[in-house]
Amino acid sequence: MKSDTEFVTWFRSVTPHIHASRGKLFVIAFGGEVVEDGKFIELVQDFNLLASLGIRLVLVHGARPQIESRLQAEQLETSYVQDRRVTDAPTLQCVKEAVGKVRVEIEALLSMGLPNSPMANAAIRVASGNFVTARPIGVLEGVDLQYTGEVRRINTTAILDQLGQETVVLLSPLGYSPTGEIFNLTLENTAAEVAIALQADKLIFLVDTPGIQQHTEAGATLLPELTVHQGKALLTAMETTSQPDEDTRIYLPWALYACEKGVKRAHLVSRHVDGALLLELFTHSGIGSMITRGPLQIIRQARIEDIGAILQLIEPLENIGILVRRSRELLEMEIERFMVVEHDNMIIACAALYPFPDDNACELACLAVHPDYRKAGIGRILIDHLEDQARKQGYRRLFVLTTRTAHWFVERGFSETTPDQLPQQKQNLYNYQRRSKVFVKTI
Repeated sequence: MKSDTEFVTWFRSVTPHIHASRGKLFVIAFGGEVVEDGKFIELVQDFNLLASLGIRLVLVHGARPQIESRLQAEQLETSYVQDRRVTDAPTLQCVKEAVGKVRVEIEALLSMGLPNSPMANAAIRVASGNFVTARPIGVLEGVDLQYTGEVRRINTTAILDQLGQETVVLLSPLGYSPTGEIFNLTLENTAAEVAIALQADKLIFLVDTPGIQQHTEAGATLLPELTVHQGKALLTAMETTSQPDEDTRIYLPWALYACEKGVKRAHLVSRHVDGALLLELFTHSGIGSMITRGPLQIIRQARIEDIGAILQLIEPLENIGILVRRSRELLEMEIERFMVVEHDNMIIACAALYPFPDDNACELACLAVHPDYRKAGIGRILIDHLEDQARKQGYRRLFVLTTRTAHWFVERGFSETTPDQLPQQKQNLYNYQRRSKVFVKTI
């Protein structure tokens, strides 16, 4: 059990993520397996928690195992073309029955208010309807898929109207044509097109694997973050070297497609981990794989609104004597000297560059990295960037004063020197009680 201090620390760490998620729109897609294996109640509790935090939810469910069971009960054979079921009239009847049963079960579970649980006194309102217009796929590889369709249009106005009333929207993998026909859709096509139409902040697929994995001779490695470009390259490499796992093959192309069309983030998260949604959304490192259109991490000039985040980074290091204490007022005056590393809208590192033009030198100061990222090479990346900036401005020396990280700077090309080698202006400010070591690098 967490101590009070651990709980407070944890709660403070998730607060920025909760604040950033409020009012956002998430499309969460899950297969019929999630309902079939009896663990859906835990997921429902997490949906309720997300809704209570002001997150607008669109849920898209699948029903493949339930459809397979209905087909077996009716002794009907089925075939696939490019991972799409060939849906004739008898098969469509089984699809409608299975999808309807799953949807009703989900609505019932979303309506529960279990005592002594996150669902206590919950009143989740659920809206389902003909929000998806579909069209037939037609003939693929010489086979007529008949009632197998794809999304043609999403009624975004109707969905947003429901979301505006704090209603959770539940969509099934069925679409309707203007002529009244019903088409069997795939979960991934429906979820991606809905997310694109709504310009969702996140599209989340709950899958059987931990996420997107890269397979080597040493084993499988989870890839926590990918850009669209990296995702496409990974798929190409997998096709030429080895077959990707089923989840990657089915869901990753749709996640990439959604991000290219304007969805801000796409996630592949294991459905087998209790609380996986919460771990993915409200922790720094997440638990699955996240796809973005461009890089999540940028180095930029600090702004006045970054001061609170910078203080959170440097104050723990000031308290143990690694950094010289800086007041908020001083930071406000010197903010233009600071650069920050921003990762997914969170400031994870900072450093300052102070020029001494008369001595053709710059001081590198106030380097701080968030504890969760100290082994990720962020400090090195930031120093390289500032070094490059100083060089472009015509400076030839970079110096740093440190009490605790001497070896770290030596490993990055700095050499120890004496305080009398500092620029005269800096010598006048040197604190002989602190006795910081001086390191210099020719750039």
